[in-house]
Amino acid sequence: MHSARGLPAVGKKGVMLMNRIAPSTSTLYIANTDGTNERQLFNGSTTFDYHASFSPDGKWITFTSERNGDGQSDLYRIAVNRSTTEELLATSSFEDAAVLSPDGSKMAYVSTANGFKANIWVMDLATGVQANLTNTEEVKGVPWSPDGYFSPAWSPDGEWLVFSSDRNTAWVGHGNGTGWEHTQELSIYAIKLDGTGFRQVATKKDYCLGSPKFSPDGTRIVYHELTRENTWDAHRPEDLATTTSQIVSVDFATGLDRVEETSGAGLKLQPHYVTQDNIGYLIKGVTANVGLNYTAGTLVPGSMRTPAWSPDGKFVVYEKVGWTIRPMEKKLYSWDGDYEYRHTDVFPELSRQGKLVITQKQLGNSSIVSLNPDGTDLKLVFDSSSTGQLDATLIKQGLAGAFQPAWSPDGEWVAFGLGSWFQERAVYTAWIYRATANGSHYEQLTDGTVNSGFPSYSADGRYLVYRVWTGASGLRIMDLTDKSVRVLTNSSDNLPHFSPDGERILFTRKMNVTNFDVCTIKPDGTDLQVLTSSGANDAHAVWTADGRIMWSSGMYGFRTECATYDSTFQPYGQIMIMNADGSNKTMLTDSMWEDSMPLYLPNDVLE
Repeated sequence: MHSARGLPAVGKKGVMLMNRIAPSTSTLYIANTDGTNERQLFNGSTTFDYHASFSPDGKWITFTSERNGDGQSDLYRIAVNRSTTEELLATSSFEDAAVLSPDGSKMAYVSTANGFKANIWVMDLATGVQANLTNTEEVKGVPWSPDGYFSPAWSPDGEWLVFSSDRNTAWVGHGNGTGWEHTQELSIYAIKLDGTGFRQVATKKDYCLGSPKFSPDGTRIVYHELTRENTWDAHRPEDLATTTSQIVSVDFATGLDRVEETSGAGLKLQPHYVTQDNIGYLIKGVTANVGLNYTAGTLVPGSMRTPAWSPDGKFVVYEKVGWTIRPMEKKLYSWDGDYEYRHTDVFPELSRQGKLVITQKQLGNSSIVSLNPDGTDLKLVFDSSSTGQLDATLIKQGLAGAFQPAWSPDGEWVAFGLGSWFQERAVYTAWIYRATANGSHYEQLTDGTVNSGFPSYSADGRYLVYRVWTGASGLRIMDLTDKSVRVLTNSSDNLPHFSPDGERILFTRKMNVTNFDVCTIKPDGTDLQVLTSSGANDAHAVWTADGRIMWSSGMYGFRTECATYDSTFQPYGQIMIMNADGSNKTMLTDSMWEDSMPLYLPNDVLE
């Protein structure tokens, strides 16, 4: 018997499993500015909608929707009286942040069309003609920078667009440059519709200036301002209570006359002039004033996101999100016509015998389970709490557990790392374990002197390759016949995988303080090949059965302002595929979410 979710993908080669860190629901609401008379914009609809904005005449609300598939963002508008809904733009590219011009004839928006990077576009609503305003020689940043363009807003006279951008900034990790995930430095820019007049309006070194809006009279720009380091804290739930930002305005013409419109604690984001003298904004987090706040002094408590106010200041629209974990094999939008995309928990691996193994990080307590690829015959292989070596709080936070299960070639064993990961690896250790596939027995293979994890079996089953961290770095190879260990590399290397034929080992190397790349090497330590070269992180690489490489990359930059995300780690990873020599790099996803952990399942294992 098949599970309903695990049926073969009709008319395709098979299924691509992947993991996504994103809300499970996003529902638009409209309310009076004081929070009264809140109601759903779509009367009980289950569509995934967000990032709404009123038109300058107050008759329309534009918004982003994933109603065409989980992860595929397209642009729509609905009449404020809810009499009609129109599709404005729907392609396979990422599209977001639509705002209508004051005369209603044009739409400015963010899109990754023609190059996969987030740029500001303008479309004529009557003709459909589109123009990219920021991917020009006059505007685009240096190629090694993130170079994204976000949050467009019209001037009241329709002559200018302002937006935020990380052009010409460096890739910098959190933790003052030590962390894997990147922070974001944004400045405010302006440009005319014909591409002329491009200039920087406001900037502050090592700060993020985002979500700009014009004052009603067009003389001032308001935006949120937080330190670059705090853009990481802003989307990590454990840090929200201690993250502070302010709402700032400047004179549009000069960028001077800087005024801090707020003060004190709280993560203040996405300001908007409700009137010339009253600015509304969101406080996100766990502080006492979470919700809609106004410089005039009122508070509308709640867990809303991305508020936008009507031009007359009477109404506000926003989304509320849910975080129910996506079930195994939930259908996602597919950017590759040969495969149907479906959701999985983390570190999926398919055995030669056609059995799937995963870490249940989102669906459980980071323990290891096996199952048939169609979702049946779920069995516990190893419980992360069974040895008593892990801190239960860290397991709950997703910072510790049994990670990267790896099948032995005969399907009898599953090897894995048990311990603490991410930044916690600097404080706590981890061990290499293996367990029998039926869960009846487990064995500790390393002593915990150094943090050891992420194992992979050789093609003949004799060896395990794994990484060590803290006190020692690099890749190690263990001979399972006598448990002897030899050094393969001494660099900051991670996430190794033997190729299907056993001839090469795939891994991620820390090239410098801010950059990670995908590499391969022979098991004897010769013939190192560096396969990626973007300034962003390239990592979490895995082999396909036919010897190609899939991995997660940030090479095309952020999709939106990263401080506005919730409960994510790296909010810009896209899944890519390349040949074993690094050629023919191809995008497989183009969403605004953190996508990773790909695995191809041919239809024959689902039949």
